[in-house]
Amino acid sequence: MIAVVGAGLMGAATAWQLARRGHEVTLIEAYDLGHRHGSSHGSSRIYRRAYADPFYVELTGRAGECWRELEDDAATTLLRTTGGLDLGAGRDPEGLARTLGAAGVPHELLTAEAAAERWPQIRFTGPALYHPEAGVVDADATVAACARRAAAHGAEVVTGARVTGIEVRGDTKASLRTDDGREFHADAVVIAAGAWLPELGLPVGLPFLRVTQQQVFHFRQRDPDAAWPVLVAKDHLQVYGLPSGSDGGPAPALKVAEHDNGTPTTARTRSGVPDPASRHRVSGYVRDRLPGLDPEPVAEATCLYTSTPDEDFVLDRRGSLVIASPCSGHGAKFAPLIGAMAADLATGRAEPHPRFALGRPG
Repeated sequence: MIAVVGAGLMGAATAWQLARRGHEVTLIEAYDLGHRHGSSHGSSRIYRRAYADPFYVELTGRAGECWRELEDDAATTLLRTTGGLDLGAGRDPEGLARTLGAAGVPHELLTAEAAAERWPQIRFTGPALYHPEAGVVDADATVAACARRAAAHGAEVVTGARVTGIEVRGDTKASLRTDDGREFHADAVVIAAGAWLPELGLPVGLPFLRVTQQQVFHFRQRDPDAAWPVLVAKDHLQVYGLPSGSDGGPAPALKVAEHDNGTPTTARTRSGVPDPASRHRVSGYVRDRLPGLDPEPVAEATCLYTSTPDEDFVLDRRGSLVIASPCSGHGAKFAPLIGAMAADLATGRAEPHPRFALGRPG
């Protein structure tokens, strides 16, 4: 049996990938499925191909294929294509265009005037990169679909049970204890605990992990019929935006947030209260750069980032333990692919990629 600890995006995707391959799987979650205590809740996450690093561009392509496989298995649409924009000198639209061109990813490099003609609801101050394959992932629906399909393929899904101890017995055996008195014996354990990872006391050398509370804000569209792409911008602020889905309330809204400037915290001590300074900065950005939105947020929320110093993921195996994630604030788009990679590690089908190794330099 393979145990998976944590039923967020990465854990649920791993359980689905393992179960569909015919493995005996137990997925263990401390809360209910779809809870709001971690990094995987909400109806909107960005899927995009635009990375400055060709390594991640290639991974996004593989992830897109995995999203379609999951959608086919679940008979549910999870990734909605909207197209995506990259703006601001800090994003280097020209450099991104060269990287996407080398990878064969469709894209356009637009002048500010051409971009403004296409998206009058956005104020452009320089060139913009557009790539049509970007879109929005429904995180809540993805977790639910992965858990449902994992169970349909034979997995056991255990909720409301927190893992309180893991005993490793060599390379192929481990035991887990939960706070409700149960014990599980596994051939391998995939740890996909996100921000709880530093608190588990695992017998492996983890890199330094920084847990931050991030805040997101939803702004109502002035024109409810306007089509908004996802966007990533970096100049005086580093922000991202995407259609809100159900998180923004009944009227169409855009979710806008800072990628950085999170508040250091832990999974247990987070306040859950959005930072008013971030609200002020993001509202100011909306007022200045996104005139198609009402600059007063209609909804807001918090989530957790768990980041490595180099912002690469952790996806490695030590003995009978596989560490899957943390994902440094940009992993949601890769969820079904990370599930496949974690499943490969748990079953011995693949070696860890050096970029995601626990003991990598730095």
